[in-house]
Amino acid sequence: MKFRGHETFFIRKGWLYKGMSNVVREPSVFQGAAGNPMDVLGIGANMVKSLRYWLLATDLTCEPKSGKKKQTLTEFGKLIYDNDPYMEEIGSIWLTHYMLASNEEDATAWYIFFNEFNKTEFTVDDFYSSIVKYIRMKDDVNMPSDRAVEDDFSCIVNTYVPRSKLNSAKVQPESNIDCPLGELGLVDVVNKREGIYKKTSPKVDMIPSLILLAAIIDKSENKQIRITALQNDKGSIGKIFNLDSITLINSLYKLETLGYIRVIRTAGLDVIDINTDMTFIDCAQKYYDELNN
Repeated sequence: MKFRGHETFFIRKGWLYKGMSNVVREPSVFQGAAGNPMDVLGIGANMVKSLRYWLLATDLTCEPKSGKKKQTLTEFGKLIYDNDPYMEEIGSIWLTHYMLASNEEDATAWYIFFNEFNKTEFTVDDFYSSIVKYIRMKDDVNMPSDRAVEDDFSCIVNTYVPRSKLNSAKVQPESNIDCPLGELGLVDVVNKREGIYKKTSPKVDMIPSLILLAAIIDKSENKQIRITALQNDKGSIGKIFNLDSITLINSLYKLETLGYIRVIRTAGLDVIDINTDMTFIDCAQKYYDELNN
């Protein structure tokens, strides 16, 4: 498990494309095979470490656990790089968020925040308590430092809350300092002075149906899934996408209208039947194909 791998830098607009394109050009770019990584990537030393981390945490790239740390695009990375390398489509941003919030090993704080942390309104102290509870349930994981938890919390807030809401006086129109994931509207400010924030549920039409279907299929082992599992299980669309029960049900009925699933809420059943053999990648690719058509 990893805490504070981001070196306090959240994902900037253009960073993921910068990282992917350079990895495609030279897999050992972060080891200096193409020259000084700071010069090649045009960012500082700590930002280089941060970019390398974000590529791995979002599952856009992978690298071996030992030996030379060459990075290569994952299947998901190839999908994004081939279809929307600049992350201009909202579906790409949702997919990237899904990968990040599902990554317990490399983005542990993000995983806890979306899957284990159940408070709607919260402060950093609330999040710290959730981290402590989570770590105590693990036998072989050391408790991260207070600083690491605070930095992760700050980075999560900066990832999902636009800079205009956090510090509007310092935001310039031409600035690219915002994180693309801020467009998803999953976290909002309740009281900036007191450091109170809240999770927010996106509207039904905000998440493209094929992206939602991809996330459902990715975590399902069977063709029939309980709706309560979609709402409450770790890694579920309800957890990862902050879906309240009404938004979840409406989203499922929309998928049913498109013919991908069947919603069954009779005879004591509250389940969906998946009516497609598409994989996670198939669903995402179909999303891009439909955009191009």
